[in-house]
Amino acid sequence: MSRKHAAGGATHAVHALIESGIPHTLHPYDHDPASDLSYGLEAAAELGVEPDQVFKTLCAYVDGRLSVGIVPVSGMLDLKALAHALGGKKAEMAPPADAERATGYVVGGISPIGQRKALPTAIDETVELWDTVYVSGGRRGLDIGLAPADLIAATGGVTAPIAKES
Repeated sequence: MSRKHAAGGATHAVHALIESGIPHTLHPYDHDPASDLSYGLEAAAELGVEPDQVFKTLCAYVDGRLSVGIVPVSGMLDLKALAHALGGKKAEMAPPADAERATGYVVGGISPIGQRKALPTAIDETVELWDTVYVSGGRRGLDIGLAPADLIAATGGVTAPIAKES
């Protein structure tokens, strides 16, 4: 089954949630390639929700091992904090091609759910401030709404203070 079109046209992220029985909502929107907004800020605007409630998925190398940091789209990933959260000493952003190859998704549509490989994952602790959070659904123009506890469960992630202001 293709990762891009699993579950009858749905992304692999959606398919993974369905298979796991995790409640979620789908929020498609028209992605505008000409937008000056980042993918995440565009999603927040299109969904009509606070940018702090929409989380972006970023790949970084922690002590040489590819890992995932999930932070609000309104902020940035604190690499030192990510390394600490995942038991490492040093982190650096992964090149986009490495992120795409490891996750099976394209930049701007990398979902933290249903990735090709299970990667060590840390989620910013502010995720727990919301009843519902939004993450990429596995393609540009699709977000998934779900409870923070379900995001943590679906990713096998740990929560930690890994975001900083942009």
